[in-house]
Amino acid sequence: MSGRKPRSVANPLESAITTPSERILKECHSLYVDSEHGLVKIASSLGVRLLPPRKKIIVVIMGNHSAGKSSFINWYVEEHIQKTGVAIETQGFTFITSGRKRESLTGNATLHLYPHFRPILEFKGVLDYLSAEISTSKQKKFSLVTFVDTPGLVDGDMIYPFDVNSAITWLGEQADLIFVFFDPMGQALCKRTLNIVEKLSEKCGDKLLFYLSKADEAGKETDRQRVMMQIVQELCRRPGLNKCGFEMPTIYIPNPQKPSRCVNQIDRVCQTIEKTINQAVQKTLDQLEKDCDLICSTISTRLEKDRADVIFNKSVRLHSFMCGALGVFLPLLFILSLVVNTFSQEQLDELLGEGMARTLSIFTGIVVYLWDLIPEDGQVVFVIIFGSLCYLLFYLAKYFARQGNKTLTKKEKRAMAEYNDYIQDIVKTKKGKLYEWYLQQCAAEYDF
Repeated sequence: MSGRKPRSVANPLESAITTPSERILKECHSLYVDSEHGLVKIASSLGVRLLPPRKKIIVVIMGNHSAGKSSFINWYVEEHIQKTGVAIETQGFTFITSGRKRESLTGNATLHLYPHFRPILEFKGVLDYLSAEISTSKQKKFSLVTFVDTPGLVDGDMIYPFDVNSAITWLGEQADLIFVFFDPMGQALCKRTLNIVEKLSEKCGDKLLFYLSKADEAGKETDRQRVMMQIVQELCRRPGLNKCGFEMPTIYIPNPQKPSRCVNQIDRVCQTIEKTINQAVQKTLDQLEKDCDLICSTISTRLEKDRADVIFNKSVRLHSFMCGALGVFLPLLFILSLVVNTFSQEQLDELLGEGMARTLSIFTGIVVYLWDLIPEDGQVVFVIIFGSLCYLLFYLAKYFARQGNKTLTKKEKRAMAEYNDYIQDIVKTKKGKLYEWYLQQCAAEYDF
């Protein structure tokens, strides 16, 4: 055997988790997907559907072709992942995320990695144009971000193999951020881009952010101002985009070999991503608490319903027993009365004893007395009605017996109690510690 030491993995999973936000998101995700006590499994046993939170934010980047979408991703990741060029290089949707190993995934594998996005299959033909690129880069906040590079948009006779407008709109609704890149080189006013942006603005306008990409290629400052004016004018023509507080920072990929006097606000993009990550951590912790409350309230409701069902079942069983007993007792009493009436009092005393014979004579005497009150020609009708009544009592006994509700077994009630204790004592306690740990990263010690 060789005496050389084995090579260590460049980015083991443990070393990948470096930031508090990343650790918190991973901890929250593990609370949902744990194989034994995961919230998803517990909720599923109660008939409640929960989705585990995403461990990364989703940033969709859209714009006309050659707007610099892929170039920005390569710059952020600091790795050449996406093809760049003047031609339409990105024809489908590409998910760019961080992982242990550099890998490329196709459509089905991509949806297994991102089950939240499986409804995108409703758009016919889109599966063949889905892919994912996994990079080992840990630059900036890339370990907490998944970029979605969208097809370059053009007007005219360009035919896409799927409904690109609807697909981008749907993806934008699922994303945490939507970056719209406007190219100053003549394609910024692409109608297809503006149509999609207008739809997204109606549904999730708070996620939309506009950028003038490749700003260093727009010529002089006056040329850039002119381009920005044209874009703003076109946006203002559309009612859904005519809003106050409009911003469109100028960004470009910095190149030391080509210095530019144009103000580059690309760092603001990174700050926006970082801010959204922090908000995602807070939302995840808040959602964790809501899901815990939902499970606990569901358990409480189920146990209360079970107690009500137990009381109801006792009631219907009593009704069933009473009807069944009457259905048996009344015909037996009627038959017994007719039989006893054939014996004399002395014979009954000899057979049953004086006390028992007297009691039996009282009960049967009442039945015989009532029977004698019925005219002979109506006795047959009475027997039919009496038989029908007894049949009705048996039917009601059977009916009530079927009305009982299914109740929880002792094992099920014990499991629910354990689930409730686990959530109250373990999950909520851990959630409180995670929130406190998160706040300690940004607040002063004397605030606690």
